[in-house]
Amino acid sequence: MEESTIIHKFLDYLKFERRFSEHTAKCYGADLTQFSEFLKGTSESDSPGAELISHSHHAHHEGEPATAVATQVDLKVDQLLLSVQTDSVRSYLGLLNEKQYSKATIARKLATLRSFYKFLVKRNHIRSNPVMSIRTPKQEKKLPRFLEYEEVKRLLNTPPVNTWLGARDRAILETLYSTGIRVSELVALNMDDIDFLGEVVHIRGKGKKERIAPIGSSALQVIQHYMEYRNKRAQSNGNFDSKVLFVNKHGRRLSTRSVRRKMDKYLKMSGLDPAISPHTLRHSFATHMLNNGADLRSVQELLGHQSLSTTQIYTHLTTTRLKEVYENAHPRNNGHDSDEP
Repeated sequence: MEESTIIHKFLDYLKFERRFSEHTAKCYGADLTQFSEFLKGTSESDSPGAELISHSHHAHHEGEPATAVATQVDLKVDQLLLSVQTDSVRSYLGLLNEKQYSKATIARKLATLRSFYKFLVKRNHIRSNPVMSIRTPKQEKKLPRFLEYEEVKRLLNTPPVNTWLGARDRAILETLYSTGIRVSELVALNMDDIDFLGEVVHIRGKGKKERIAPIGSSALQVIQHYMEYRNKRAQSNGNFDSKVLFVNKHGRRLSTRSVRRKMDKYLKMSGLDPAISPHTLRHSFATHMLNNGADLRSVQELLGHQSLSTTQIYTHLTTTRLKEVYENAHPRNNGHDSDEP
């Protein structure tokens, strides 16, 4: 597969102008590489898709003549990407559907293409966005999985607190549940991000957005206990990164994958469903907060959601609680004030 300079330009734009994380940019890159391979494949075959690609043409820059994409086999990736028409994108989505990709994955790949071609229009590489008229496939509404409070307690109490790694793992789980932060935000925490006196934590969230979130006293106690162990280890090991809060056994910053592995271990030990992920603790935090009377706007702030609609998914999980409140409180319910004899 030839290198695409316009994909590189787009990824640089995401990282340096839009401030997307390296991981997110990589995901966009993988989606675009897959789409490029599809275009290369169709251009090399006699399929209708190849015909569409070979006969389409756009201007690379405003004011320059339109460049017809050549029909020979060694078409350059950039030419293929710049000459795409809507039908080619539809063929690609049809292929993904045939290969049984989930609707959510197809929607994500389409969103990548939409952003990419919007960027190309903005930078005058093409005149119009071939993806604009394509609608996102309707998603199955999946409610986020959450744990009951008793299950959370069982999980949080599983790591042993009498070893330094056990103390660290207990602190990790407590912090995830106490604050509702994402795993990527957790591993980015530094020592001075925890304010023990103010009982808050400084979080660097998605898109370089920062926020302050409250953290419970039980989580702070567990973090303090871990820090004592951590500082003793640091004294005897010169490799320890002095600013990082959650470190691996070598004293370097933990990765999100490591947190996932630790969680798997404790789920197994506590007899809970192994399909639970660290993100489930975030869902549980939001659900328990709403169930116990927190308003949606506050939970949105705590989770660091940009849009209230993202937080509203959790309201579906709290309907049982609302029904209980309704049953107990409504005057025309349960014979509270019935006209019947």
